[in-house]
Amino acid sequence: MDTQLILSYLKSLSENNNREWYHAHKAEYKEANAQFEALVQELILQIGKFDKSILPREAKELTFKLVRDTRFSHDKSPYHPAFRAHIGPGGKLPVPVGYYLMVKPGGQSFLGGGLFAASFKDATSMVRDHIAANGGEWENILHDPEFQKEFSVHGTALKNVPTSYDKEHPQAEFLKFKSWYLEYSVSDDIVADGERFLAEAVRLFRIMKPFNDFLNQALKDFQMPAR
Repeated sequence: MDTQLILSYLKSLSENNNREWYHAHKAEYKEANAQFEALVQELILQIGKFDKSILPREAKELTFKLVRDTRFSHDKSPYHPAFRAHIGPGGKLPVPVGYYLMVKPGGQSFLGGGLFAASFKDATSMVRDHIAANGGEWENILHDPEFQKEFSVHGTALKNVPTSYDKEHPQAEFLKFKSWYLEYSVSDDIVADGERFLAEAVRLFRIMKPFNDFLNQALKDFQMPAR
């Protein structure tokens, strides 16, 4: 699996982030994108062995476009020089939560999971309620030795515990959060070795699964807002 091709294309795009270059190098894009989709398809098969909720899926349904929405951004570069995918029970929708990967040169690649979207107020309330009611289970997931070795929980957070929760709750710090997610940085050297990158992703996503399962249990009645 030639993931080196993905990195070299994205590096060139980041150095030439304009429409002229992009359209002049469409053949290279197609080749790199095909390699990324092959990687994602293999990941779907491997993750499906321990998490059947993500099956069946086609890689091209789960990847994100390179084109950026620059309307509300100071950065007006037209492309996001990264290949990204979310492998979840609902496809690439952020809820139910799943397994996220981003390949971006310069040591910016990462594997992730959990709830990234802090803007879904209903989702935030559901997860807070679930942590408040199932603190022991949450604690066990976070203190599993394998999990602790690889991950810590990230997320945007309030300064104080919301008033509807006990500020002395054992999980009070996590009740401040508005999103709960994991990120694991991956070096360019590992990404460039396709088989090694795939094995590492499968290993980490397997460790991540109980965390995702807990969040998805909390979010089982969540409805994505209408666009």
